Amino acid sequence: QVQLVESGGGLVQPGGSLRLSCAASGMILSIYAMRWYRQAPGKQRELVAGISNDGRTNYADSVKGRFAITRDNAKNTVFLQMNSLKPEDTAVYYCNADMTARRNGGSYTTDDYWGQGTQVTVSS
Repeated sequence: QVQLVESGGGLVQPGGSLRLSCAASGMILSIYAMRWYRQAPGKQRELVAGISNDGRTNYADSVKGRFAITRDNAKNTVFLQMNSLKPEDTAVYYCNADMTARRNGGSYTTDDYWGQGTQVTVSS
């Protein structure tokens, strides 16, 4: 079973910090780009940050200078360090990755994978 599992969400006060983690597991051959998306109630899912397999990063304008995406290729894990959090950062955060992996004993294919999401709530 190939999967992405997020952790690290929770409730934090405005101005606080959280660190999200997302670990990929299963029969994985290669992981390419990894990304964090978020979806607030009543809004569309939006890209927060992305990182290529060689470390190049990109960020949504709303989080530049506050969030940092990193990855540990040896552990198939991506992180999102979130600082100076604001109430408008409240959302479910999803991990996304392009991976070459083997599903259900079949052949290796390259697909888009999603985690189950982790809730981040910024409130006093």
